[in-house]
Amino acid sequence: MEDDQSGVFKALADPTRRQILADLRAGDLAAGEIASRFPISGPSISRHLSVLKGAGLVTERREANRIYYSLVEERLAVSVGTFLSSVCPGQMVMRHKWDKAKRSRKSQ
Repeated sequence: MEDDQSGVFKALADPTRRQILADLRAGDLAAGEIASRFPISGPSISRHLSVLKGAGLVTERREANRIYYSLVEERLAVSVGTFLSSVCPGQMVMRHKWDKAKRSRKSQ
């Protein structure tokens, strides 16, 4: 599991990769669409996408001659959540209590 998490955090360490993940939050994007958003070469974007895919943070699917990338939200949430709960477990409990209280106020 430690190596598994290391890959995720390695992927998250780069600002370009974090921006790609943020862009994918709105929905699937073709590789060319992703590349057009950055002032770096296509091969560099391809390497970034490969790191994200290797970490399990994105998936790809081919349609004709295009490759579309999708965000794997649950992978990101579980990896970061697991790390946070091991580093600051009290904060996770506090957040859970805060979320519960917030939901309770909304229902009133």
